[in-house]
Amino acid sequence: MTVIRIQSVEEPFDTPTTVRSAVSFLSRAETMGFLGAEGLEHLDIAAVREVIDAMALAGLGAGPGALLHVPDAEISGSDIAAVLGELEDILESSPAPEREWPILTDLFGIESLAQLLAISPASVRRYLRGDRATPDSVAARLHFLSMVVSDLSGAYNDFGIRRWFGRVRSGLDGLAPREFLTDDWDPDEPGPRRVRALARALLGSPAT
Repeated sequence: MTVIRIQSVEEPFDTPTTVRSAVSFLSRAETMGFLGAEGLEHLDIAAVREVIDAMALAGLGAGPGALLHVPDAEISGSDIAAVLGELEDILESSPAPEREWPILTDLFGIESLAQLLAISPASVRRYLRGDRATPDSVAARLHFLSMVVSDLSGAYNDFGIRRWFGRVRSGLDGLAPREFLTDDWDPDEPGPRRVRALARALLGSPAT
């Protein structure tokens, strides 16, 4: 899954603030299927615009994204960070199951993904093929997993992400994250929220 491997950056992403904003935004876009499978090694305005265009085609973020499409516009680093933050918030709030199913199935496999979502493997296959519309409750869980994976992707490779869900964590009272994702769980329940908080803590610390 992991396709963000930035080797070089170009203006306006050559400051700590803008590069952090861009990488955070692009990480969300990657796990939601808005980043091309060819990967990303060079971070520039063209790469970010491609993602914004893909979002706009899906009906997301066309308004705020337009600011980064103005040719030769003089946009400050703080303005760029603000726009990318708004676009990231839009992704956080916008489940996109038709895009997220292939990404997460490729990462976890059908059987493991079904367990994490508390549904049957047969249901995963139906939703993945588009034979049946994804129910809102399942789409919410799928999107939650997508965001957790995004949080983890800066610290772990694909194998490490899969393993993270099954290993006991001191921050979860000695339980594994997957133990909080059972019995028709809801992302807003306390258990899943603890899992998300633990994953997000990795953004500031490599040792979670």
